[in-house]
Amino acid sequence: MPRILIAECKQEVSTFNPQLSGYDDFAIRHGDELLRYHRRVRNEIGGALSVFDATDGVEIVAGYSAAFITSGGTLAKEAWQRIAREFLDSVREAGAVDAVYFCMHGAMASEDELDPEGYLMAEARKILGEDIPIVLSLDLHGILTDRMVEHSDAIVAYHTYPHVDFYETGQRAARLLLRIESGEVKPVTAKVAVPALVRGDELITSSGRFGESIRIAQQVEGDTVGLSAGMFIGNPFTDVPSLQTYSFVVTDNDPELAKREALRIADRFWEHHAKMRVPLASLDTMASVACAHREGTLALVDAADATSSGASGDSNAVLRKLVEAGFKGRTLVPIVDAEAVAQAFAAGVSATIQTTIGGSVDPERFQPLEMTATVRSLSDGHFHSESFGEQWFAGPTAVLESENFTLVVSSRAVNLYDRSFFYAHGQNPKAFDAVVVKSPHCQHHMYADWCTQMVNIDAPGSASANVPYLGHTRCPRPIFPLDANVPFTRQTQLFQRSH
Repeated sequence: MPRILIAECKQEVSTFNPQLSGYDDFAIRHGDELLRYHRRVRNEIGGALSVFDATDGVEIVAGYSAAFITSGGTLAKEAWQRIAREFLDSVREAGAVDAVYFCMHGAMASEDELDPEGYLMAEARKILGEDIPIVLSLDLHGILTDRMVEHSDAIVAYHTYPHVDFYETGQRAARLLLRIESGEVKPVTAKVAVPALVRGDELITSSGRFGESIRIAQQVEGDTVGLSAGMFIGNPFTDVPSLQTYSFVVTDNDPELAKREALRIADRFWEHHAKMRVPLASLDTMASVACAHREGTLALVDAADATSSGASGDSNAVLRKLVEAGFKGRTLVPIVDAEAVAQAFAAGVSATIQTTIGGSVDPERFQPLEMTATVRSLSDGHFHSESFGEQWFAGPTAVLESENFTLVVSSRAVNLYDRSFFYAHGQNPKAFDAVVVKSPHCQHHMYADWCTQMVNIDAPGSASANVPYLGHTRCPRPIFPLDANVPFTRQTQLFQRSH
């Protein structure tokens, strides 16, 4: 009866967000609580459990989960050290196990550790020994460091963007782990580094050029020798020494096939990489488009403040510009401002307050905007996501109405890659003339299918698609689009563990 340990440590950060993330920005679960939660949501561990539960003779050892409530800034030193200690303690306390599934993101960074996932893998390997198979699942926005690959037997990554295959990724990881544990396969991994940081519609895997590389990876996985394949486009906002794009292929003891196919995936990506940028409208252009808009709902995409990418969430740049332009359409805006929320709670529902909105987290980029607003509703900010049913925590939250602007104001950043934050607070985006969307790409039905126009805005923010604006100092150079005439050197690294 194989004993399989499951543990999780996930966060995506923007190192350009000035506010440090803390321990309280994570949902911490242990043992049975971990299993109960993940069996109710369609995420990676939920998918893995569906495979393990259906396999005779598997004993699940539930370890530790530290999953970010939302993305954020660099993880504070003390918070990281505590999470790392608790994670590794759970590995020690698991006792003798036969295999391990680790669920991570790949774009963490702390004040004193710029490869947290790699560190955890290396330290876990010291505890477990060299013979215990480990499969690691990652977000395709992860940064595939050498340590991650060296200390795992195989990597599995999402194949979709926008992400809709959390559950399926966990299933793929679990099935592969069982094959490795039984001795059926002997993984070998090839990895290719590509000097690019990319954004834009071409990354949508169902329709964009990036999808061509993913479909090659899926073909590889469909081969009898192919075990796992994919591409990591990284998180351009996590400025760490290994930040770039990576292709990878895992085969069953066929290093030449792994190298050849990893290069084929990378070559296809490089063929199209220059197209993987976002045409951005200035704030002035955005305001002109909004004022000329007459029918349906206008989506004002402020991806520079995308909280799911690690941004602060307190940008009022779009709101300020619309106010200055005299825009009169009913507009729905999400924003983080704990002080405004506290003021709303003190005043109560139906009260009118004089307050400031925005600029409370990232004051260098955003200045507070004075507003008179009526408090329409108050909540504790606890709700479940529309997409996959996760528990999300926005902290105390207030709906404020100021003339034609409806503001859903949270005390802390929360994921905005679907509409659940709005719905949970009584706001239907379809009822508005304009909605500020703080996410680069939501699933198509969230906005793109029914909004009459999507305007991608060149606003300030720590998750700006205008990548050169951010000011990278750690990532490899030269790299697209930070430098001109960037060369791509076609080299493969090969990794194989000996048991």
